[in-house]
Amino acid sequence: MAVVATLLLTGGDPESRVPRALTPDEANQLAITRFRNYEAHGRAVTITVPGSAGGLVVTGSVDYRRKLGYGVVHGTGRDTSSDGLIEWTATSVLVHPMANAPARAPASPPGPGWYTRPLQSSGSSLDSSLAIALSLGSDRPDNAQLLPQNGAAWWGRDQVGGHRVDVMTGPSSRDRSGTAGNVRYWIGSDGTMYRARAGVSSAPQPVVIDFDTQKYVPVEPVPGAAPAR
Repeated sequence: MAVVATLLLTGGDPESRVPRALTPDEANQLAITRFRNYEAHGRAVTITVPGSAGGLVVTGSVDYRRKLGYGVVHGTGRDTSSDGLIEWTATSVLVHPMANAPARAPASPPGPGWYTRPLQSSGSSLDSSLAIALSLGSDRPDNAQLLPQNGAAWWGRDQVGGHRVDVMTGPSSRDRSGTAGNVRYWIGSDGTMYRARAGVSSAPQPVVIDFDTQKYVPVEPVPGAAPAR
C-alpha cells in the first residue's frame, strides 16, 4: 500500500529482532485476531502488491461475513493500464478498467463495464494478495494452545496508526492463501489486527495489508454479476 511499514519497533527493526515464544496472553491475542475481523463484519483495507515492474495498491473494504472484497486499484511506478475498480471472492475476480480511477471506489459498484475471471491460486501477486486479505477473517478463534506448537512467535512492539501493537508471526504454513511462509501480524492488546504482511512466491517483496486506512464502506455486489467458476 502507499502506507508501508516504516515505523520501527521499540528497540529495533522487527526484521532484526530475535523472536521468542508466545506467552499465554499473546497466544490468546493472536488466536482471536482473525475472529475480531469477522466480529466487525468488515474492515477498510489498503493492500500494497509489490511487483518487479511496478506495484499495485488496492484501497477498499473487505466483508468478512460474506467473504467479499471491493475497492479501487492504482498502479505505482507503472502505467495506468491496471487501474480501475475491483471486486473479488475466494474464487473470482471482477475488474472494471478506468482511465482515470478515483481515489476511492464509489459506494455502489456501477452496473456495466465489468469483466469476470477466476481468481488464480498461484502465479499472480495481485490474486494472492486478494486471497490473503479475504483469509484474515474467521468465524471462530484459532486454538491458542496449538499456535506456539506450530511455530507462532512474538517479534516485538510497534505503533501503527497511533495504536500500540504486538508484532507476531502466525503458524508455519506454505499452503495458506498463496503465502510463501509465515504471515506477520501487527495486533492490538484486544486482538484487533492493524496490519498483516505475507510473502508470496510470485512477488519480490511481501504483500502488506493495512486496516482502517479510511472509513469502512459496506461492500455491495456488482449488479448482475455471476461469480466465475
